[in-house]
Amino acid sequence: MKSKILMKYRSLLVRVYSIIFRIIGLLPRNEKLIIFESYSGKQFSCNPRAIFEYLEENKDKYDYRLIWSIDKRNKDLFDNVDVNYLKRFSLKWLWYMATAKYWITNSRLPLWIPKPRKTTYVQTWHGTPLKKLANDMDEVHMPGTTTEQYKRNFLKEASKWDYLISPNAYSTEIFRSAFQFKKTFIESGYPRNDFLYKENRNEEMLKIKERLGINKEKKIILYAPTWRDNSFYAKGKYKFNMVLDLKSLKNQLSNEYVVILRMHYLVSENINLTEYKDFAYDFSDHNDIRELYLISDILITDYSSVFFDFAGLKRPILFYVPDIEFYRDKLRGFYYDFEKCAPGPLLKTTEKVIEAIDKIKDYKQDENITSFYDQFCYLEKGNSSKKVVEELLG
Repeated sequence: MKSKILMKYRSLLVRVYSIIFRIIGLLPRNEKLIIFESYSGKQFSCNPRAIFEYLEENKDKYDYRLIWSIDKRNKDLFDNVDVNYLKRFSLKWLWYMATAKYWITNSRLPLWIPKPRKTTYVQTWHGTPLKKLANDMDEVHMPGTTTEQYKRNFLKEASKWDYLISPNAYSTEIFRSAFQFKKTFIESGYPRNDFLYKENRNEEMLKIKERLGINKEKKIILYAPTWRDNSFYAKGKYKFNMVLDLKSLKNQLSNEYVVILRMHYLVSENINLTEYKDFAYDFSDHNDIRELYLISDILITDYSSVFFDFAGLKRPILFYVPDIEFYRDKLRGFYYDFEKCAPGPLLKTTEKVIEAIDKIKDYKQDENITSFYDQFCYLEKGNSSKKVVEELLG
């Protein structure tokens, strides 16, 4: 009974907020106000952060007020950085969002938010697509929706976007189909990867390791898997089963390596690493994965788009994919021949992962890796943020 009352109350509140938002949205735009948001207000990261930082560095040229929209549950992350922010869905947030000239975000906003006619909505998105997206998905296995409803809601939200940032020509064509996007593409490379080109220096890596409390003498393996649509606790809260055997990794690699874990932002697990002290670290809550990329010698992932970004560093990538047949044929499906074209070996057991790591000292780029880089990383030279800002603001 209580849950039904609560649901009715929330539904009423959303309707009231939407009406108020729509009314305020009729007012003139604040032409100098830009609202930023990353992963539904959970992080100070990704493409919105890179664009924000570029504007901050060029204040003399771009005189704008820059404000972040944040989830109040993640307020402590923003207290440690020098940014102005508003708590998502507060009354003050409602006013600023409804009157801002620009919205810059990397994931979908709630469907109930009506975009004012003269607001410019910039969708940066957050990855080069391997797995099928939105309208291209054959079946949707996420909680609280059906395939038809999911696609309908996604495309309704995507129709509000005025600009969509693309990291390469491959992504542009997929986004056009998956999001049914018919407005302006900015094919610039991803702004978030500017950091990897500008800061790829040994002294910067040492500073990050010291700040994170990682042994500077050890090499670093970054393990960054994605989430599984069909494994969840509730809508937006996904389970993760740690099938990579950390105990075996520790026993055989700890003299030379440490492992840092970076779970997807939708994964709700808190992984207990007590028995792996000084070998395995969980940095899932670290504000921005770009620093973790920079200090890592090896990436282990599965179907996450992180490998497209990491590939720009031209360092070894291993794919731990024990469920590849199910993921490929039943759960999501791929846009291209992953098994043939992946820029690294596809491995199904921890033992094979360890063997591959042992061979890393003989690592060299083969034809597969070179062609992958040429197809997906060719636009990223450290100036993608500049390209985006110049397109938007002149």
